[in-house]
Amino acid sequence: QLQLVESGGGQVQPGGSLRLSCAAGRFSLDYYSIGWFRQAPGKEREVVGCISSSDDSVYYVDSVKGRFALARDNAKSTVSLQMNSLKPEDTAIYTCAAEVGLRAGCGQGESDYDYWGQGTQVTVSS
Repeated sequence: QLQLVESGGGQVQPGGSLRLSCAAGRFSLDYYSIGWFRQAPGKEREVVGCISSSDDSVYYVDSVKGRFALARDNAKSTVSLQMNSLKPEDTAIYTCAAEVGLRAGCGQGESDYDYWGQGTQVTVSS
């Protein structure tokens, strides 16, 4: 059973930056596609972005393109989500998820993922 743990959430002013990390303890995330999702109060959970297990290709939802960046740190067995130029509308609980197996691309829907973390709160407010 893969247990995912997110870290790096917090409160930041508009225009600020945060870096979230997704880790699985002693397990490597190299062979999993990793997705980041977020859910704001009163809204449905949406995908923020994902990184492929096969070639590290990435996908971002339009609202975060150019501001957010996904990366693997193989030495630390983590996947990070660098969030820059944060806006109040980015406020949400951010959760990482892992999809088992090698595949081209990465899943953009919740049903694509097999394991989920507990989430970390990101608040963008002045």
